[in-house]
Parts: sequence; C-alpha cells; structure tokens
Amino acid sequence: MDTVYNMAANMGGIAFINSHKAECLLLVLINTHLLLAARDAGLRRYFASSAWVYNMNRQADPDVTPLKETDADGSEKLFGERMCRHFHEELGRGDTCARLHNIYGLNGSDNDGSEKAATALCRTVAEAVLTGRHEIEIWGDGEQTRSFMYVDDRVDAIELVVAGDNALPVNVGGIGRVSINQMVGMIEQIAGITVKRTYRFDAPLGVRGRNSDNTVFRTLYNWEPTIGLAEGLERTYRSIFDQLTAQASAHTARSTVQARLGRSVPAAH
Repeated sequence: MDTVYNMAANMGGIAFINSHKAECLLLVLINTHLLLAARDAGLRRYFASSAWVYNMNRQADPDVTPLKETDADGSEKLFGERMCRHFHEELGRGDTCARLHNIYGLNGSDNDGSEKAATALCRTVAEAVLTGRHEIEIWGDGEQTRSFMYVDDRVDAIELVVAGDNALPVNVGGIGRVSINQMVGMIEQIAGITVKRTYRFDAPLGVRGRNSDNTVFRTLYNWEPTIGLAEGLERTYRSIFDQLTAQASAHTARSTVQARLGRSVPAAH
C-alpha cells in the first residue's frame, strides 16, 4: 500500500452542519493525524477536500456563477488543503486534493439526520408511494440550486486524481445545476406520482446556489461525469424504494407471527 484515501468526515446536510459545528471542525484533527501517520509510514497520500472551501458570499444567488478553484477563501477544508500542499513541497510526496461537490448515490445516509438533499428527497417520495400520503416538505422555497455528482463518477474521478501528478486542488462535480424543485419533479417522474409540496421557510438553509466549474479537471484528465442526474436519481430512488419495501415486508411478517403466537417476537439483530 502506498496511498491513503482520506474520506472520513463528520458531515451531512445543512441541518446536521448547523447543529454540529464543533464536531465538523474536528476534520482538522482527522487530516492532521493522517498526514503525520502517512509521513511516518513513507506513504503517498490523498486528501479529499470539498466544496466547503468556497465562501458563502459567492453562493448567494440560485443563478450562481460556477465556482473555480481560485475562488476558494476559507474553511477547515482549505486549511487541510494547505497542509497537504506544504507536506508535498517539503517531503516531495504526491499529496493531492479534490474538492467534492454534492455527491449522492447508493449506500449513502438517507435516514439518520446526516442525509444530503438527493437521497433525502428520494426517500421521502418513496415513502409517499408506499404510504399513499403524497406529500413532501421542502426547506426554503426550493429554488436553491446545486450541481450533483453520482458516487460512481466520484470514484472514477478520484482514481484519476490519485494516478496523476497534479498537486493543486481540483473541483470534482457534476455537470450543470438543478433547483430542489426541479429535482423533486424528476423524482416524481421516476416514482410515477405527484406530491403536494409544503415549503418550510424556518428550516435550516444552505447557500442559495452552488455549481462546480470543472474546466481544470477536464483539461488535466480529459474526463467528464458519465452518469446524468436523471439516471443517478433513478438508481438511488430504486435502491431506497426496494429497501423500504423489504423493511415493510419484514415488519408485516413479524406482526403476523406475533398475532399467531399471541406474544412479542424480538426483532432480528
């Protein structure tokens, strides 16, 4: 082994971040400890950064200008990037960074308080199908925009970064941007239903718009994401729907056994 992939993070959606600010800042310690351990072991190291290096003032409009690498100006992630750069300069290693933008897909958190928008919306619509309550709560006015990238594309992009010799941070994000309202509409089409939208204006909100400028990555690696948002959302939705259906079937079977035995049956662990 000659490479460490630092994908550890205490992160989630904006509600999680707002209520765990100190915990999120502990990412500095994660990165520091890994840097020192990799140095002592003589390893080449990879550090995964994120779009949180960009100041919120640059993301105050849904019609946001795509963020370039040179727009970064502050966060614990930016500090981590700087540490990687100095270790690279002083030790001559291959440390590098990728700024990940709104990754979603299979096996992501979808019901533990740290879920991101895409998976949270897929789960909510899937629950609406299964329960017959065709309703959804949207935080804010739903016009906030993001660029999203499916997890398989993220893996491919990271492999290119690690195999390359570029030491500067690069954006890794999807192509184009979409509003939350538009994303709900896409998931409605996948699910075959229409949901009643309720807008919660007192809910935690992130930036109004975030979009990744992938020019540098495209130039360096001659690569772009291959899985469009519609395809990625369908994969994510189907996975969550199947998971919820299996859970409902298991619950029904357990209730049937309880009724027949006339006593409580412990759930499987």
